[in-house]
Amino acid sequence: MMSFMQRVRLALTWNVRMLRYVLISLLSSQFGLTSCSIDDGEQLVQSESSACFEDFHNDSISLGRVLTKYEDKLNSLTGAHVLEDGSGAMIARAWLTEYAEETIDIQYFIFSLDNIGLIATDYIVQAAERGVKVRILVDDIMIDADVADILLFDAHPNIDVRIYNPGVNLGKNLLQKIKKLGLDFRGANQRMHNKTFIVDGTVAITGGRNIADEYFDFDHTYNFRDRDILLLGKGVKQIEKSFEEFWNDSLSVGIVELTPLNKSKDYTKDAFDKLHAYACDPLNFWPQIRTRIATFPNHLEELVKNGDVVWLDKLQFISDDPGKNASKSGLGGGGKTTDALISLVKNARSSIDIQTPYLVTSDDSKNLFKQAVDRGVKVRILTNSLASTDNVEAFSSYQTDRKELLRIGIELYEFRPDAKSRMSSMTSELVDSLLEPPIFGLHAKSMVIDNSTTVIGTFNLDPRSANLNTECIVIVESDLLTLSVLDGMNKDFNPENSWRVTDDYNPDFEVSKYKRIKTWTRKIIPKDIL
Repeated sequence: MMSFMQRVRLALTWNVRMLRYVLISLLSSQFGLTSCSIDDGEQLVQSESSACFEDFHNDSISLGRVLTKYEDKLNSLTGAHVLEDGSGAMIARAWLTEYAEETIDIQYFIFSLDNIGLIATDYIVQAAERGVKVRILVDDIMIDADVADILLFDAHPNIDVRIYNPGVNLGKNLLQKIKKLGLDFRGANQRMHNKTFIVDGTVAITGGRNIADEYFDFDHTYNFRDRDILLLGKGVKQIEKSFEEFWNDSLSVGIVELTPLNKSKDYTKDAFDKLHAYACDPLNFWPQIRTRIATFPNHLEELVKNGDVVWLDKLQFISDDPGKNASKSGLGGGGKTTDALISLVKNARSSIDIQTPYLVTSDDSKNLFKQAVDRGVKVRILTNSLASTDNVEAFSSYQTDRKELLRIGIELYEFRPDAKSRMSSMTSELVDSLLEPPIFGLHAKSMVIDNSTTVIGTFNLDPRSANLNTECIVIVESDLLTLSVLDGMNKDFNPENSWRVTDDYNPDFEVSKYKRIKTWTRKIIPKDIL
């Protein structure tokens, strides 16, 4: 059992890591597609634009009308399409938000107010103003907005905002955060890492992406190679059920309840004029992107026609329960997603291919992989290199275990920050606007078993995902969909996109001495919280 001072020291280390991520989110709005801040009030309102929402919105279509041609399948089957590139994942979310008819339910670990976050917020407000009921559930730890801004958002009669497990960030100063982490270390570490986006109870997107520039290949300096899955029809009900469980849990608290006087803001029709002006400025959101959003139904029709939407009889969506392991002491406990992944590995017969941004292994997980290798199963894992990682704490632990993982028989690959594949995932508009392309890090959380079963979700291969964070995964048994995912994975494994690690070689010396020393100092952090 850790002493109080040990917890405080860990809290300080962990809080610095979280603060670093928040600062990155805040700074990204200065380096993303935005040319000015939303706070530039009057200048924004006066900005001229030919790219306003009304110029592109088509009142003659809706999500329901577009899906009519597939209604014979939607009640009994689940359509699935993998969203590999960030711009495509953003365009799908934007169109679904714009043409939703009844409800939008949004659940994220991170929802940054950078360029993508502000554009997404504008689309959400536009939907709410058409009468769509919007519910937004965001974890507390990474929120970078002021309470007042969230209250304004929540004041809209059709928007309801709740915060998951508050007490460590929103409205708290540094001393209050340290106190919470010191006195309730386990509770403060129980974060909601789920990422789900559900429209009209019929279409959903889940996977690795949060809402921020870097998850949609729009940042100018650092982006993520990530993966989502778009689902249509029957299987969406499973995701909807999970969202309701989180939304109605006691850990999900309305934003008004987190204000000192439980006081809401009054909604006025001009409350979001500055936001709308920001989104309408073509310097902030290119008209070419809006044109691509407008043509998404044609793109979806082509995907269905070409067999890139796979219709499934069966699909599993597995989510951990809200408050995962809340009644247990220590930092262990497992969870539903952990159990499901262990079962898949135990039953693998020939191959296991994994992509995970963080690879922090316990004795149990190493034994699990060793048993698979001993059965003759080929295990390949791609994770971040020291040069591409955004998390040196997690990399430090992986670095310690790397040679042992090789001795077990695992094939290890580390993602290159200059991966050639990044050029094809970014929008051509962004590529053309930059003198140098941004570096990329791996953020996809996927696993393929025996070339026939695919897992896409939020689960990192680390103790935090296994025991503390709530996670969600989609398990698909389909040779066709798996072939598509493996195609993307195999490209990432190629030498132009990743380094093969051996007993004699690792790419750690591709980074500065300062970063290597910084990583070494993180080895004092216990694995259990990584």
